[in-house]
Formats: sequence, structure tokens, C-alpha cells
Amino acid sequence: MNSPGLFDTLEAFPGIGKLKARTLARLGLHRGLDVVFFFPRDYEDHSQVRAISEMRNEETGSVIGEVRDFELLEKGRGRSTFYLLLEQGNHSLRGIWFNQPYRANRIEIGKRVMLSGKARFTGSRLEMVHPRLTLIEDGNDEPPSGSLLPVYRLTDGVRQAEMRKIVRQVVGSCLESVNEIFPDSYRQSKDLPHIQSALAGVHFPETPDEIEPARNRFVYQELLTLQLAVQLRRQQVSLRQAAPPMENSGLIDSRIKKYFPYELTSSQLQSIDEICNDMARPVPMNRMLHGDVGCGKTSVAVYALMLAVANGHQGVLMAPTETLARQHFRHLRTSLAAARVGVELLTGSLSRKEKAAALQRIENGEAGIIIGTQALLQNTITFHHLGLVIVDEQHRFGVQQRSVLRHKGITPHYLVMTATPIPRTVSMTLFGDLDVSVIDEKPPNRPAVNTYLCKDSQKEKWWEFVRKKVREGRQAYVIAPLVNEDEDSAWESVEKTFENLANGELADFKTDLVHGRQSATEKDLAMERFASGETEVLVATSVVEVGIDVPNASVMTILSASRFGLAQLHQLRGRVCRGTYAGFVALFSDQQAEEGRDRLHSLVETDNGFELAEKDFQLRGPGELFGTRQHGMPPLYVADLQRDGERLIQARQDAREILAGDPELQSADFSPLRERVLARYGPVLDLGDVG
Repeated sequence: MNSPGLFDTLEAFPGIGKLKARTLARLGLHRGLDVVFFFPRDYEDHSQVRAISEMRNEETGSVIGEVRDFELLEKGRGRSTFYLLLEQGNHSLRGIWFNQPYRANRIEIGKRVMLSGKARFTGSRLEMVHPRLTLIEDGNDEPPSGSLLPVYRLTDGVRQAEMRKIVRQVVGSCLESVNEIFPDSYRQSKDLPHIQSALAGVHFPETPDEIEPARNRFVYQELLTLQLAVQLRRQQVSLRQAAPPMENSGLIDSRIKKYFPYELTSSQLQSIDEICNDMARPVPMNRMLHGDVGCGKTSVAVYALMLAVANGHQGVLMAPTETLARQHFRHLRTSLAAARVGVELLTGSLSRKEKAAALQRIENGEAGIIIGTQALLQNTITFHHLGLVIVDEQHRFGVQQRSVLRHKGITPHYLVMTATPIPRTVSMTLFGDLDVSVIDEKPPNRPAVNTYLCKDSQKEKWWEFVRKKVREGRQAYVIAPLVNEDEDSAWESVEKTFENLANGELADFKTDLVHGRQSATEKDLAMERFASGETEVLVATSVVEVGIDVPNASVMTILSASRFGLAQLHQLRGRVCRGTYAGFVALFSDQQAEEGRDRLHSLVETDNGFELAEKDFQLRGPGELFGTRQHGMPPLYVADLQRDGERLIQARQDAREILAGDPELQSADFSPLRERVLARYGPVLDLGDVG
């Protein structure tokens, strides 16, 4: 009978069975292949024996000594605690095991043993809880073999020792069946171990030196596969689809610019040139406009929309919220009134009659520019001649949504915008198929935003300042991180904050509330009241991060600021200073740790969102904002964007070189790599035409 292999279910492997297989499925482990590539998250290095006197609190290591005493305490109902006292000269260490009474039958006083685990001080006593215990042969103080142990992710019903046994069994049965996906010459040129050697080095390293080369092989493989996928997608869009070329003559340029009542910055003009060059080509533009808060991305978008209309095409601007869509609509309808360009709004809240009329104007071409939300993705829309799609705040939409309009049988030019400065490695991962234009300067004469890191003792003084500004005619935001009160939390909820302020410090002013658990209509109405000036103070969660422009709002109070990331705080700060008044932002932190205050202090020191994004990335990692689940991308299992940034840059360059010589990975050398790319990313990135 043949041993089970890579594509057999786990219950086919001896000793696993149906029940354990169901438990392992919670970890995403279904077949032998899944276990082979289920890599350790860490290792316990018990190969270095330490003296007890050298062990430090919370440090992992191994000590060898003599059993001086042991005791089993029975507590009833099957509960017990086993204590062992290990001596090493004048120093001792206590091992503790819960509910493992069998250990009392395997230990003798005077025997030499090795305890391996994490040491901790309890008072003056050094302890290890549930250490690994190994008997040492007489006269031998060398650590036993197998002292470098992998540590795997677990789920209820699977212990670490059991998981190690399962992995060893499955990998041992399947390893020889794992085929190399790199040509030997390519693998050797990159100094990568063979895949079977790398798998053995990851799961069963005999020394710490074996781990890093093996791990690096799979980090590189994962990042190269990703970069090949996004480059193939980019290639498909460029080579297999046609888009309407749009001319930008001197006459068109001058006509468009007369609708801007201000001078565009050099950075805006550079981005416009890059966009116009793309739109002049008969292949779809696939570009991201990346800029800091308040840099003027909307003006660049309006230019692109007007260029589409000037060439007889329709342009779409898709916003993440209805409030923002309505704001864009009002702005464009007013600023382009003299241009005789039909500007249409299409959102989910339109009545049936309003929606039918809007759809009719879109279909017959009366609407040249269409502003809306995800309602624009509905199948009921028929465009007259769509030539350009712009998505505002791209990170709020998933990867699959990018191509929905193309699947309607049309291929417009495509521009995405974000005011969220994205770290370079994250941008290359999630948006690697896009060209990037960066606006890295702000319009001249924009008033400053003054940011302060405040203590609780300064709140009374700050609220007096807020009252002063509101009495002068300004408006104010108050940001809180939670919706509901949490008994175990020291932070105030937004509803509690609203109640306290409306009846306390800000009782003299019209105060309103907005948060994520309200309906879309409730949120939109609250924001509209604030935008119109009916409300003087808006108490909110981070839902206003991507919100409306209220030029009169110049003051913001952020409570529990340590609960937000730096990039998010910067986005929130961007809600003030949208007009001619200087902005004032106070950060109150419930975190007194020096690291937390240092992190927030960086927000005080700079208003450069790109610098803050990189710092936030270093401190907190990509976070859920850039999480691959939100974008529809499979997660990275081995690579880490913080740790492996240089590897990612190298993989991107290597992917381009490979595709330059073999555009669809059709050669015999790279066909195994193509199969891997398609299996992992094909459905997500619509790579069905490759190969």
C-alpha cells in the first residue's frame, strides 16, 4: 500500500483520523500539501545550555542540573500540580507542570535532567512553567539531539508536541514528492537552496544557521510569485485591451485650466502630464494618484474628467461615501456651470424616479461627468461612451471591484486616488499593477495646522480654547475611538463623550453625533448639518477620516489618541484647515508609556504624511487598513513587509526581468512557476488569459 501523499486528505495519514483532521482544518490544513507548507512561526532554541545564574526574566533557554526535590499536589477533580527543584551548585530553578501527574513516576532525586523553556522570576525564585524535560545520561552534559524545536500556530484541541509530531510524519511522507518550481540555473544564481532542502531546513533544523537560508528561499518565492502576478495583470491590461486615445492640445488645456480659480502647483502639473500621456495612448491607463492630505488631488481628477469630456467621452468619479459623493457633485456642478457639462449624481439613496431619470441621462449622453458611490457598479447602468473611471480613496475598495466596469464590455482609462500615504512596500504589494503619480507639495498660502500633545490636566484649558474659537464663528470636531462603553476599558465611548460634552463643557453650542453604527442616512444627515453650519460641534469616531470638506472647521480634539495609528491621526487632522483659517488639533492620550507618547510626538513634529506613514509602518506594521483580506488578496504566509522590504524590491525587479524574456512564462523552464502564480493569484487578479 502506498504512503499518503501531497494531495491526500489528512485523515489518510496514520494516526490522524477524521476527528483530528476536522480540528486541523481550522488552521487551514486539509491535505498533505497544506502541512508541508505550514511553516513554524518561531523556534525554541534549547541547544545552548545556560547556567542558572545567567538566566534572565522572560528569557528562553536550557539548564542542566540535579533533581534535588519534587512533589505532586493532588487538587481533586483530576487537577494537580507537579513541582521539581533543580539544583546547579548554589543556584536552583523550579519547574512547574499542571495536570501532568505522570511525571512523578518518571523522576528520581539525584538524577541529572535538562529543563528547556522560558524562565521567569516569582519573587526571588526562578521558575519555568511547563518546560521541556529531558533526562541526561550519566557523565554527559551535552544537550540531547533535537534541541532546536519549531513552534507552530495552534488551535483548540492540538498541543504543540502533537503538532510537531503531525508535521514530522506528513512532511516525511510527502517531501520527496515536492517539485522544484525554479530552474536550477536561476535558483543557483539567486543562491537559493533546493525546495526539498529548504523544507527540511524550515521544519527540522539541526542548527540555527540552517533556518535563515531556508526561510529566505520561501520569502523570496512568495514575494516573486506576488510580483509576477501583479506584473502579468498589468501586462494583460496594456496588451490585450484597447481604450479610447484622448488628445490634449494646447487649446483643450487652456480651456480646462480657466475653470480653476487658482494656480496649480508644479507637483499637480507633473501628475496631470503623466495622466494625459497615459490617456493619449490606445491602451487603458492604470495609474494611482498618491498624495498627502490637502495636496489638491481633486483638482487633478477634475482636469482628467474634463479631458475625457473634451474628447467626447464620459468620466466617472466613484467616492467611498455618499456624503463625499454629494460634496464632489455640488463642487463640480457649481465650478463647471459655465462649461455646459452635464454633471450627474448616482447614489443608493435616490428615489426610484430620480434614479431612472439619472440612468436615462447617463445612457443618452446628457451626463458627461457621473459622480457616485458603489451604486455605479450596478448592472443596470448603460453608459453612452465611458472613457475614464476615477476611484477616490482606492484603499476602501477591494481588488475585484477595480475591474467591474471593464466587465461590462467597456475598457475605460482607470485612475485611483488616495490621500492615505502608503508605505512603499505596501504600495508595491497591493497596487503593484499600477503606475504611480505622487503629489508631494501643498498649495501655497495654505494656513498651518498646529498640533499639540496634551495631558489630562490641560483639558479644562483646552475646552476653554475650543469655546473661544466656536464663539468666533468657527466649528469643531471631537474624535473618540469607541461607540459603546466597555466596562474593562478606560477609554470613553463616543456616545458617552457626546452626552458629557453636550451637557457640560460645550453645552452652549449646537452639538451633533456621528459614528459607524448609524445608518448611512443618519450619518449623511449629521455630516450635512455640520457642513451647512447648522451644527457647531461634531462628536464622531474615525468615520470622518474620509469625510466632507468644512472650510469653517478649524479645531479638532482627539481623545484616546494612542488608540489610532499615526497615518489615521494625520488623516483626521486633515479635516481641519480646509479653508482660510489656521487649524488647531489637540491629542489627548490615555497611554502614559514613553513609547506611546514618543509615537504621538512625531505627529506634533511633522505634517508630512509620507514620513508619518513610514514611521507608523515601522511601529505597528501594515495593519488592517492595508490588510490583504480587505483587498481580496491572499495573505502573505512567510514574508513580512516590514522585515523583508529589500527582498520585495529585489523580487519586483526580478519579476520584470523574467517577464521581459518570457512574457507569459510559457517556456519549459518557467512553466512550473507560472502554474504556481495562477494557482495562488489567478482568480483574484483575473489572470485567466495567461498561459
